[in-house]
Amino acid sequence: MTNYILIVTVIILLCLFLNKLSSRLGIPVLLAFILLGMLFGTDGLLKISFDNYRIAEEICTVSLIFIMFYGGFGTNWKQAKPVAGKAVLLSTLGVLLTAVATGLFCYGVLHFRFWESMLIGAVLSSTDAASVFSILRSKQLNLKDNTASMLEMESGSNDPCSYMLTVIILAVMKGGFTGGSLVRLVVLQLVFGVVVGVIVAAFGAWVLSQMKNTSDGVDTIFVFSMALLAYAGAAVLGGNGYLSTYLAGLILGNRPLHNKKSLVHFFDGLTGLMQMLIFFLLGLLAFPSALPGIIPVAFAIALFLTFVARPVSVFAILTPFRCSVRQQLLVAWSGLRGAASIVFAILATVDPAYTKNDLFHIVIFIVLFSISIQGSLLGIMARKLDMIDDRNNVMKTFSDYSEEVPVEFVKIVIKKDHPWAGRMIKDVTSLPDLLLVLILRGEERIVPKGDTVILEGDRIVLSALSPEEHLGLYLSEISIDKESPWIGLPLSKVKLEEGSLVLVLMREDRVKIPNGNTVIRENDILVVSQV
Repeated sequence: MTNYILIVTVIILLCLFLNKLSSRLGIPVLLAFILLGMLFGTDGLLKISFDNYRIAEEICTVSLIFIMFYGGFGTNWKQAKPVAGKAVLLSTLGVLLTAVATGLFCYGVLHFRFWESMLIGAVLSSTDAASVFSILRSKQLNLKDNTASMLEMESGSNDPCSYMLTVIILAVMKGGFTGGSLVRLVVLQLVFGVVVGVIVAAFGAWVLSQMKNTSDGVDTIFVFSMALLAYAGAAVLGGNGYLSTYLAGLILGNRPLHNKKSLVHFFDGLTGLMQMLIFFLLGLLAFPSALPGIIPVAFAIALFLTFVARPVSVFAILTPFRCSVRQQLLVAWSGLRGAASIVFAILATVDPAYTKNDLFHIVIFIVLFSISIQGSLLGIMARKLDMIDDRNNVMKTFSDYSEEVPVEFVKIVIKKDHPWAGRMIKDVTSLPDLLLVLILRGEERIVPKGDTVILEGDRIVLSALSPEEHLGLYLSEISIDKESPWIGLPLSKVKLEEGSLVLVLMREDRVKIPNGNTVIRENDILVVSQV
C-alpha cells in the first residue's frame, strides 16, 4: 500500500512539473500527461500493467463530470452571450457535420464498415476546451471579435452532443433499433438533460442564498454534490448527464454566489487534478507498440478531420453570420481533439457492439496529432491571421475574472492643489488604518520612507485591511457597445439595478473613478458593484 501511495505522489508531482513546463512552452498539458502515462505503462519504463477498459471508463466518467461542470461554471455569460448563438450551433450542428463528414471519409476512402465509420466520426466530433485555453491562458492571448468566448462555449458544450451521437450509433450497431427508438432516445437525452440541469441549478442557487453565514467549506461541499446530482439525476432518467452537468455549472457559475472565490479556487484545483488523473490514466491504458500498426489509417483521418471536416463545418455555420474569413480559419484550426474523444472511444471499446479496427489507439494517435500540431501552432496561427487582441485580457472570458474580493489597494493621483503635495510622508495625516505602500512617479516605482516627499503628479497606492466578514458586494462588468442606449448620457441619468454602483470606468488604456457628470462613450467598460 505504501508503495502505491509513493507512486501516486510521484506521478502527481511530475504532472505538476509538466503542467508548469507546458505552460511556458505553450504546449497543451494534455500532451504531457498522456506521454507520462505511456512512459509509466506496459511499454514504458516502469512497466505498470493496466488494461482494464471498464474501470478506466468509470473513472474517466466521474472525472468528466467535474471537468464539464467547471467548464460551465467558469464561462462568463456576459462575455459569451453575444456569440452564444454561434457557439451553440457549432457545438450541435457543427458536431453533427464533423461526425458525418469524417464517417463518410472512413467509409468511402478507408473502406471501414458504415456504422463503424460513423462511430469514429461521432467519437472525434467534439473539441477540447482544456487544451485550447491552456495555450491562451499561458500566453495571455485574447482573440478579436469575441472569438475566445465563442471557442470556450463551443468546446465546453459540444461534448454532450458527441456523447449522444456515440450512444445512438452504438445502439444501432447492437441491432434491434427502430426509428421510434431513435426519436425516443434523442428526446430523452435532450429533455431530461436540460430539465434536470436547470432544476439542479435553481435548487442549488436557492439553497446557497439561504446559507449566507456558513463557512466556505460547507458551500464547497454542497456545490460539489450539485455537480454529481446533475449528472446522476439526468442519467437515471435516461437523459444526457454531461449536458445536465454543463448547464448546472453554467447557471450556478453566473449567479452572484457567496464565497464564490473559494468555490472557484476549489473547482479549479479539483478540475486540474481530474485532468491529471484522466489524461495520465488514458496514457497508461495505451500501448505505444500498437500505434505503428494504425498510423496510416489514423494519420489519414487526422488530416481529413483537421483540414476538411472541421473547416467545412465551421464555414458552413459561421458564413451566414458574416464572420470574417480570418476568424473562421482560426476557429477551424482551434478544433483540438482531447480527453472526451478518448473517453468516448473507451465507451465504444467496452460496449458489446463489435468494431473491427482498434478504435481506441486510432483515437489516441489522432488526439496526439491534434494537440501537438494544432495546439503548438495555435498562437502562431492567431498572429498570422491578425486575430490577437492586445487591448483585452483573455481571463475575462472566465466567470472567475471578477471575483468577490474586497478592494485592498487604492490609487490616488496627487494634483496641484492636493493637501499632500510637497509634504513628506511622515508629516501627512491620513485616514486611520491606511498605509502608503508605493509611489508611481513617471516610469519610476518608489518604495516610500518617512522622509520621502510627495510631488505633484505622483500616483500613490494606499493599502487597507480586507474585512474578514463577507460584505455581500459583487463586481461585474458592463461593456458599452455601439447599440447601447447609454452612450452620451451622464452617469446620473443612467438607471442601474437597485443596489448597483459604478465604481470604475475603463476607457481605452485609462482607468478613472467616475462621478455623476461623467459622460458614457462607446467602448467604455463600467465596473459595477452589486449588493
